[in-house]
Amino acid sequence: MASLELRRNSIRSFAFDVMNNEIQNRLIPLLACVANNKDKILDLQDVFRRFSFDCICRFSFGLDPKCLELSLPISQFAISFDLASQLSAKRAMHVSSIVWKIKRFFNIGSERKLKKAIKLINILAQEVIRQRRKLGFSNHKDLLSRFMQGDIVNETYLRDIVISFLLAGRDTVASTSTSLFWLLAENPRVAERIREEANEVLGLNQELTSCEQLRDLHYLQACVYESMRLYPPIQFDSKFCLEDDFLPDGTFVKKGTRVTYHPYAMGRMEELWGVDCLEFKPERWINKDGVFFQENPYKYPVFQAGVRVCLGKEMALVELKSMTLSFLRRFHVELAHPSHHIPRFSPGLTASFCGGLPVFVREIKSTT
Repeated sequence: MASLELRRNSIRSFAFDVMNNEIQNRLIPLLACVANNKDKILDLQDVFRRFSFDCICRFSFGLDPKCLELSLPISQFAISFDLASQLSAKRAMHVSSIVWKIKRFFNIGSERKLKKAIKLINILAQEVIRQRRKLGFSNHKDLLSRFMQGDIVNETYLRDIVISFLLAGRDTVASTSTSLFWLLAENPRVAERIREEANEVLGLNQELTSCEQLRDLHYLQACVYESMRLYPPIQFDSKFCLEDDFLPDGTFVKKGTRVTYHPYAMGRMEELWGVDCLEFKPERWINKDGVFFQENPYKYPVFQAGVRVCLGKEMALVELKSMTLSFLRRFHVELAHPSHHIPRFSPGLTASFCGGLPVFVREIKSTT
């Protein structure tokens, strides 16, 4: 159902309107406010989490959490979500799974915190559903309303849909945005080339008015893909074998076996990407005609591949490119603590920078 809905032009147009509204009415005013204070340090990772949380809630559920308002309010939903993600990932860091299972059995330590966080997430997710029923869903464009108009009546199933969409739509986009802007701050020539392309394609100081305009911004697309090659939001992923099978090279895989692949490592393999594999080089995605070209998804499994390809891929790209373009055409970004070392990551289901991404924001003087 989600796959069919996300292919519709009407829902893509609705998604663009939601994102554009969030950019123009919240993100840009916040950045302008920070830029007016030259000594103000802004954590872009926190800003991107708030931005993507607002967008996914408005688009998927028709409800606005207002996390990106100028006051930067605290969201218990978002805090519990981050904690549950972090604690779930830390289970894998134990010497043995027996450790966390014992903690869970006795309801102590990190497992007690995880249980409490999940309980709050479930309560808030059910409140989202209750509010949607209260407001009615027959004339609304959001995804949850479309699900509720169908045959899905099971409250637990609807709750799990809400949580799944939040995890997929908030954390991955925020993670990619954070990595991208760290790379842009480290490579200002790339940021300038994005601005130049936008002026050539859209016109000087002209705003985006539809997602169709993004298709001609090939260098911007290349930057997003190159960023995710080096810093994929999901650094490794696993599948479980349902029946005995063989990998393409003939390796036997027994039923029940866990098979893990590692996009973070794959993006740094010289045999896949060449001797310059560690360089941030968007040009590797541009052909001789200046047009973006796709790599084999099994070489670049950031969005997965085949029947498991990410349902929200196109939505995520529209959100990333719209936000990046609007940001860069108005502001410069400088790292508050410049360092050319590879960022350190915190435990989590998606990649997140340890310590956030503290930056200075400087407004670009408009030219006419």
